[in-house]
Amino acid sequence: MVLEYNNSIPLYVQLKAKIEEKILNGTYTVKIPSEREIIDEFYVSRSTVRQAIKELVDEGVLSRRPGKGTFISLKPIDDWLGNLSSTSETIGKMGMEPGAKLLKAEESALSPHLQQITGLTSAFHIRRIRYADHIPIGIENSYYPVNLGKKLSQFNLNNITLYDVLELKLEVHTKEAEQVIRAGTVLRQDAALLDIPTKSTMLNVDRKLLDLNDNFVEFEQAYYRADMYSFKINLAKKNNRP
Repeated sequence: MVLEYNNSIPLYVQLKAKIEEKILNGTYTVKIPSEREIIDEFYVSRSTVRQAIKELVDEGVLSRRPGKGTFISLKPIDDWLGNLSSTSETIGKMGMEPGAKLLKAEESALSPHLQQITGLTSAFHIRRIRYADHIPIGIENSYYPVNLGKKLSQFNLNNITLYDVLELKLEVHTKEAEQVIRAGTVLRQDAALLDIPTKSTMLNVDRKLLDLNDNFVEFEQAYYRADMYSFKINLAKKNNRP
């Protein structure tokens, strides 16, 4: 597999992306191949391989074990499209420990864009960093009707799963969500919070949640690390035969 030598993107950056891709798609599982194997596969120099691996080690994606090789540190979180579940549930299903850190919980005026989505002029804004095995994986901005948000703020927002509180404590029973996923890059202030480079690729997820009576419950704008978060969906071929 040859990299694009005439591309303006440095070879080590291209190689780094290829290694990350193989981690996400499951080609590399427990550890990555040796330097010699990577050199033979991608036709690059040893210095290029070492620079790419150094970047991944610095970002926490890989870890070196002297005498044993270079191992994968991060386990991608698979979120099944089509199922309405919380981030904590998704992380838990992957055998990782979910966590959260509260950054903001307050009533705030909404931009025209958010007003159009929520039907509200102001909302209660809850902003949290999300963790998997104590590694920061994303930032979630959740907007609720003010009265509902104030009720949520009475709980310890550093430890709870918001959906569990809505359903079990506040008896707000949700029915469906409309979700949009886009690729993007991390904002500078969020990169510092997540301890990742400022140009890191992110998955931007917008989700609007409704209750059983089609009333607005929550709008969430979330940003997840692309090296730790992936989405799966099962597809079936449509049978057009009579």
